[in-house]
Amino acid sequence: MTADLATHTFHAPDGTELAWRETGAGRPVVLLHGLMGSGRQLADSALAQALAGQGYRLILPDLRGHGDSGHPDDPACYPPDVLTDDVLALIGQLGLEDYDLAGYSLGGRVVLRLLARGARPARAVVGGQGLDALDAGTSRTGGYRRLLAAVAAGGSFAPGSAEAGLAAGIAQSGADPRAVSHILDTMVATAHDALRPVPVPVLIVVGDDDSRGATAGELTALLPAGQLSVVSGDHYTALDSPDFTAAVLSFLAGRH
Repeated sequence: MTADLATHTFHAPDGTELAWRETGAGRPVVLLHGLMGSGRQLADSALAQALAGQGYRLILPDLRGHGDSGHPDDPACYPPDVLTDDVLALIGQLGLEDYDLAGYSLGGRVVLRLLARGARPARAVVGGQGLDALDAGTSRTGGYRRLLAAVAAGGSFAPGSAEAGLAAGIAQSGADPRAVSHILDTMVATAHDALRPVPVPVLIVVGDDDSRGATAGELTALLPAGQLSVVSGDHYTALDSPDFTAAVLSFLAGRH
């Protein structure tokens, strides 16, 4: 799929050039990738291909610091909540008014921030997240920082280790480790009360072996129209589960 997708760009309010791709035709769905991923990679997922094949216009941004989007070195280019600002700018750039919104991992966290700040898609999907997605930092943040610093410094990792796998993923996605490290500094906390008034139906979908799933029910309970779906897989495999795709398609069609 990705070989056929044109790369489009626009400038964020601060002038940073950001990239997105799209595929399919029909109802718009903005789909956001995870940390150290890209829209190009996400376009090859079973979920993206199913959405494009089921009558949706799938919009796949590269978040700042990832893929073909800008990754400036200046820390001033990474103010608090800038990823949310960027996606709001893209929604405005494309003139989207009646659309759906979905994201996995970091993308799911950005979806929550968008809802908290007033974005009103018809439906929203938050994948691979639990209650700590509302915190400025999580128990995993320090590990990401150490890994990104080591990759940026050209460090080597034991073959077959989790660190080696993540480092390979960074290289494959085109993410800039220094930029992604700056992005970790942009995370802001979301007050629970900011989600309680959100009227949008939101599907929280997590893998049954994902540690984040332990608090996914609590996150769901904060949302007046929240729904929870638990599928097979851990944080790295659940997105590719057929159950994940089926849950999202059913939800977006209003059958869930």
